[in-house]
Amino acid sequence: MHRIEFTDLAALPHFVGHEATSDWRLVDQDTINRFAGATGDLQWIHIDEVRAGRESPFGTTVAHGFLTLSLIPALLQSSITPPRVRLALNYGLNKVRFPSPVPAGSSLRGRFRLAAVDPVEGGFQLVWQVVLDVEGKDKPACVAELVSRWLA
Repeated sequence: MHRIEFTDLAALPHFVGHEATSDWRLVDQDTINRFAGATGDLQWIHIDEVRAGRESPFGTTVAHGFLTLSLIPALLQSSITPPRVRLALNYGLNKVRFPSPVPAGSSLRGRFRLAAVDPVEGGFQLVWQVVLDVEGKDKPACVAELVSRWLA
């Protein structure tokens, strides 16, 4: 794991190009099932272990793409120490792709490169280039461009 520690909001622009890496996080079948229940996305490839083992091209159940995506904020928080801010917001995503599946029982880690820092009213808008790696796989599970705002 490689952390970025931000000590001062005004110093954010100096960190453009720096990368942080999170610890590995397990995505087990229970997590997938709870996400399916919360979102109503009950597609068999995610929750039916027997059928997925028999019919899925992956040989097992896989995490929802949006489950994978939803882990980005927690993985980012585990890999940075933000400066003291009044409010941190997820502002949106510019790009998202899911190059490879996340089989149940896999572990993910996030790599976050600070690509841009722009002043906005009351603080800064940050653009993070995000890569979610699947342990033991060559292709990432997700690549995205995350936009967040940190307000003083």
